[in-house]
Amino acid sequence: MKLIVLPLTFVLMVLPGLVIAADGPITIEPQIVTDWKSVYGQVEAKNTIAARAQLSGTITELDVTEGDNVTAGQTIAKIVDQTLVYQIGAVDAQINALQAQLGNAQAELKRGQDLMARGVSTSQNVDSLQTQVNVYEGQIAAQKAQREVYQQQEKYGTVTAPIAGKVVSVPVTKDAVIMAGETIATIGGGGFFLRLSVPERHADTLKQGDTIMITDSDGKEIEGKLAKIYPQIEGGRVQADVEVPDLNARFVAARLLVKLPMGNRQTIVVPASYIATRSGLDFIRVKDGDRTYERTVVPGVRANLDGQEMLEILTGLNPGDVVVPHE
Repeated sequence: MKLIVLPLTFVLMVLPGLVIAADGPITIEPQIVTDWKSVYGQVEAKNTIAARAQLSGTITELDVTEGDNVTAGQTIAKIVDQTLVYQIGAVDAQINALQAQLGNAQAELKRGQDLMARGVSTSQNVDSLQTQVNVYEGQIAAQKAQREVYQQQEKYGTVTAPIAGKVVSVPVTKDAVIMAGETIATIGGGGFFLRLSVPERHADTLKQGDTIMITDSDGKEIEGKLAKIYPQIEGGRVQADVEVPDLNARFVAARLLVKLPMGNRQTIVVPASYIATRSGLDFIRVKDGDRTYERTVVPGVRANLDGQEMLEILTGLNPGDVVVPHE
């Protein structure tokens, strides 16, 4: 999965006790800024399992489609192998024939026993008849066992959901002929998370448990937690999972904008309204005692702090300077 990496952005974090007023003098103090890298994460299920056919045959029933919610053990499809029906019929015919032969052998055995009781027949003849009865009974038992094998194979035609979750894909249709082992439906369960792919040069900055900012499908920013960082690097990227409470999993594999913390640094920020731009240059008013003058500054990125638009100053201001808004 290749993700698009966006430019670095930042979010301002105000030092404890520092209040910025946008309508009066401000004494410049360094503030803590968190650098964030923006990437796209994909919504994925924690467990994705394929419900596979155990029997070759024709799909006679298909009870699910993409997006359906299923429970573990729920019947989702039925497969019929017509040859099993014929094999069971052949076994039933064999059993009927053997039962007829058994009945005849049992009658012969009873007559032999009666003749031996009157001294007309020998015990050897009776033993031979008894053996014949036992052979037929054994053959019937073997055929019944074979019939149970075919019946069990028929039961394999019922495909059930291996886990509870959402049906992600159904690559087959009703009346299709499939082979054993083919996928009937893919089910995602166990909850949903965001899967990230981060360039390996940023891998050392990621820490399990970090707070991750996510922009959901409604445009709202929500917080998540970096739950797992995979140790294997593939294609120069590190895979990571982010747990998000109440993640909208309506669309599996949907991409959401994610901001990863890359570390903190100190910088100078001022309200954007304190900057005036003229002739392509940016100016800010600096107060030095009773004197006020303009100083050229080089601004950086903009950010929003408690509803107030702030601007990072790269050069032109120093800690301790007092700035005032333009009149």
